[in-house]
Amino acid sequence: MSISQSETLFLDVPGGRLSYDLTGPADGPLVVCLPGMGDLRAAYRHTTARLVSAGHRVAQLDVRGHGDSSTGWDRYGSDACAQDALALIAHLGGPAVVVGHSATTASAIRVAATAPDAVTAIVLIAGFLHDVELNPVMKLAAAAVTRSALLWTRGFYAGLYKAAKPEDFPAYLRGLQANLGEPGRLAALRGLMANAREGNAAIPGVTCPTLIVMGTADPDFPDPAAEAHAQEQALGQYASAVRVRLLDGAGHYPHAELPEQTAAAITGFLAEVVRA
Repeated sequence: MSISQSETLFLDVPGGRLSYDLTGPADGPLVVCLPGMGDLRAAYRHTTARLVSAGHRVAQLDVRGHGDSSTGWDRYGSDACAQDALALIAHLGGPAVVVGHSATTASAIRVAATAPDAVTAIVLIAGFLHDVELNPVMKLAAAAVTRSALLWTRGFYAGLYKAAKPEDFPAYLRGLQANLGEPGRLAALRGLMANAREGNAAIPGVTCPTLIVMGTADPDFPDPAAEAHAQEQALGQYASAVRVRLLDGAGHYPHAELPEQTAAAITGFLAEVVRA
């Protein structure tokens, strides 16, 4: 399934300019998608097509320093990304479902906790809610790949796909590598990674319905299913409803690897806990 994307749009906020696109019916429930570190808003392109077909108005945001958003910000991290997401929701007219991936799941949590009236629900895809201590070799490897667009895209990013890659993946990967090769992009990637979990301190403030999506083959977790259920327990103490959807065989990018199943998980969740 494919759908034409709107032109790149821009929103000026204190410190820089954010880029986003917007598709779907003008009166559809708003969904704001935040890509993970070192990725582009188009990472959601195949899932977005299905959400739009289900009647949603979907905004895909390039987080600060990434994609077509400006570089040179004075700070990065999940809290800064949360502020940007809130600015976009206010600009487009909320409330919104906020979808975060990997590092930006903490941003979705922060948005829900600090501005509950602006958020209908949150979706956390392959999120990190617990610190994972890397061994010295892995720390060196992480430092290397975050300083090279080639290593990030070809040596790291592509390896986190464990189910099928979309047909347009080679072209997407070339575009991602080119973007990360621009001045300031890798600094933004490192800034988001360095502060990826700061928003998780806001978990006690999350009261909205929450969906946790995890690929069962996600290599970032020793036991992805156990991690998803641990997150369910952590958020279930506060959120009005928490659901877990495990996508069999998916790696760290379920929304790109298995977009039909990911979109079905999101729309089914919203029908169950939001529209009921």
